[in-house]
Amino acid sequence: SLYRKGTDIRMLPCSFWFLLLFAAGGLVLFIHLQDLSEMVQQQGPGDDRPLRQRCLCVPHQWPCSPAQSCQPDYISAGSGGPKERRCPAGDRPLNTSAVLLPHIFSSSSASGSLSADRWKTLSRVLEARQQLMKEICAKYKSSISRTITRHHVAHIYVEDKYKLLYCQVPKAGCSNWKRTLMVLAGQASNAQSIKHDTVHYGNHLKRLDSFDRQGIMRRLETYTKVVFVREPLERLVSAYRDKFENPNNYYHSLFGKPIISKYRVNASKAALSTGNGVTFQEFVQYLLDVHRPVGMDIHWEPANQLCNPCLLDYDFIGKFENMEEESNFLLRRTGAPRNLTLPNFKDRNPSAERTSMQITQKYFAQVSMWERQRMYDFYYMDYLMFNYSKPFKDLY
Repeated sequence: SLYRKGTDIRMLPCSFWFLLLFAAGGLVLFIHLQDLSEMVQQQGPGDDRPLRQRCLCVPHQWPCSPAQSCQPDYISAGSGGPKERRCPAGDRPLNTSAVLLPHIFSSSSASGSLSADRWKTLSRVLEARQQLMKEICAKYKSSISRTITRHHVAHIYVEDKYKLLYCQVPKAGCSNWKRTLMVLAGQASNAQSIKHDTVHYGNHLKRLDSFDRQGIMRRLETYTKVVFVREPLERLVSAYRDKFENPNNYYHSLFGKPIISKYRVNASKAALSTGNGVTFQEFVQYLLDVHRPVGMDIHWEPANQLCNPCLLDYDFIGKFENMEEESNFLLRRTGAPRNLTLPNFKDRNPSAERTSMQITQKYFAQVSMWERQRMYDFYYMDYLMFNYSKPFKDLY
């Protein structure tokens, strides 16, 4: 009878009910993990947030699954093209479904010194970067205001003849790019002859925020918008070495004195009066302090905050790690004179070795694991948007 069956169910042992609940919980967890894996596939480098499982592609990894190879985001000049590489099990491919860049990247053009295959490879790399940026912005910045103000374009330089908008990211090749813009504008015959102070203090280049709103919006809508970025912590170390390890009255006075005053125990009178000799550990303490004794500076402000890529939708996202080739690729696409190439000289402290990842690791060995993690978190959005891999093995 129905009553008899109900009685039998109620008489089942407790272990049966425990197993039934355990199985149901496992099913819910499985469904949740499936949803999580779908979310992770379009995300980048990780911390505690749910987006760190994917294989990152710059500079040494590729966004691919174990069963398929794919294009690297960074390829060395003269490498002969991408090399096949596979990602750890469980990783998924970066979604680089067809997204056309503006007309300058879809039309055929003379490739200069680049082979046809190399030309196509760089085009695919740039498309993938732009697509990734769109996906990250849609996921994490969809709620930002879409109103463009002068503040948003304050770091963008204008070259009207070739219709270029270049966002300056200091310590990512900006001096040489500004030299190149001056040559394009007819202000110099060659980039090599332009001195550092002329580039940065000569007011030879127009900034986008100097135009009225109509002029700003017209250029944003019709010009090619360009930004070059660099591995975030390597860029930070480059800035520290330039501004604090070399004579620089401005930075030593404005930043050095308050940093030493707050973070150095028993600081000497000489250090307090000059601001000379800020250590890297003191510099990191300053950056991580929510109550900084002095504000931020353009040389170590995150690139995404300088250039606002989610608002301005850049047409060309270049990387310092492949600066020369990608810059010259862009110049050919924009119709620049064939003999114009990006200069690659180092005019500030030329005798000092260029900051590399090896040098960056030596500097970060001077701080604690906790500070390294917090510095990675500080630049986390740059790592995510520009698809750079974790610089240290002990980061989570």
